[in-house]
Amino acid sequence: MSSRSFLFVLVLAFAGSCKPQGSADLDTASSVPQDYISYSDEVSFLEEFIPLTELSDPEGKGKVAVSAALQGRVMTSSSSGDEGRSYGWVNRELFASGDTLEHMNAYGGEERFWLGPEGGQFSVFFKKGDEFTLDNWYTPHLIDLETFEIKEQTASSIVFTKEATLTNYSGFQFDLGIERKVEVLSPKEIFGQFGIDPSTEIKAVAYQTTNTLKNIGSEDWRKETGLLSIWLLGMFNPSPATTIIIPFYPGADQDLGMPVNDSYFGKVPAERLVVKDSVLYFSGDGTFRSKIGLSPARAKNILGSYDATNHILTIVTYNQPKGVSDYVNSMWEIQDSPYSGDVINSYNDGPPAPGEKPMGPFYELETSSPALALRSGQTGTHVQLTCHFEGDEEVLDRLARQLLGVSLEEVSKAFNSNLVSND
Repeated sequence: MSSRSFLFVLVLAFAGSCKPQGSADLDTASSVPQDYISYSDEVSFLEEFIPLTELSDPEGKGKVAVSAALQGRVMTSSSSGDEGRSYGWVNRELFASGDTLEHMNAYGGEERFWLGPEGGQFSVFFKKGDEFTLDNWYTPHLIDLETFEIKEQTASSIVFTKEATLTNYSGFQFDLGIERKVEVLSPKEIFGQFGIDPSTEIKAVAYQTTNTLKNIGSEDWRKETGLLSIWLLGMFNPSPATTIIIPFYPGADQDLGMPVNDSYFGKVPAERLVVKDSVLYFSGDGTFRSKIGLSPARAKNILGSYDATNHILTIVTYNQPKGVSDYVNSMWEIQDSPYSGDVINSYNDGPPAPGEKPMGPFYELETSSPALALRSGQTGTHVQLTCHFEGDEEVLDRLARQLLGVSLEEVSKAFNSNLVSND
């Protein structure tokens, strides 16, 4: 990697916000490039800097590396054991620098635990009275640098806990407890859940995280003084042919609102965001900084991506409560509607300005819980399942049709096979 300055770390922090080689011999070696970062290479690198816990399915092929030092973060995973491809993006430059940065430490990882809202009068990223500028933006140490405790552990699962206090922009203090469980599914569970023939020549890894927030204070959490949400963000390795696929509920804008909010960093060009009647395609090539979001009226409980270069289908599902419309708004301003935020977000990395270097490259898939109005002693839970399928394109096509409602041919034609590179 080339060196990056502190400015670019801040760019990533801003990008993740709601402010708008080792080679290996795989069974399907012909479908992947000769050079890629293997799971074992990534784990060996990470273990030079942080303790890791490795989880695996009973066969030892589905592997997941998690870190208590980074809030129970899933750093990376593999569907083919140690020599399989590493699916998570890791910021090797930042780890190797040994630096601890002031505003955010963007270490990467394919699922990290965060809390919202980021901006607004109920923000937990800005101090009371500060202007909503990048200079005043600070990721709480709780979700950036603090270690979570390991409560229990098996070969395929681990439970982390943490108690902490956060004060929002309006001065309300949250006394909270966090429990985060990460568990790897067995091939039988994966194939059974998605109706895949177990004899199919397909590699798969899937892990589920159960994230619980508890009000351990004496005061109830009320809308008038601000609420928190559980926010999960995953960073993945892009390719020139990676497309993010998000099905949504169709309907008139006057009834459901616009299908997608693409105004975070300026409107996304048409060659990078295609919106159909009930599905959208968003480029995840890691060359153009852009971000989108879907409201609770539009979002379904599933999203995914397809890397046509390496034949990898990634699926993310989550528990979306029906009939709930209050989601925290993270816009960097005093808000008229602090509970009109997004449920799903996706970010594509790229240069922050012409001629400058990106932080990654990577792309993100993100989901959020509703705003949690928890009485004293009450809990709220957000569950997310992340799956990677790699291998035979016919099988991946059937999965894409079944889960996302589109064929891989439709995905490949979404941008007329002519994505514009904005290096």
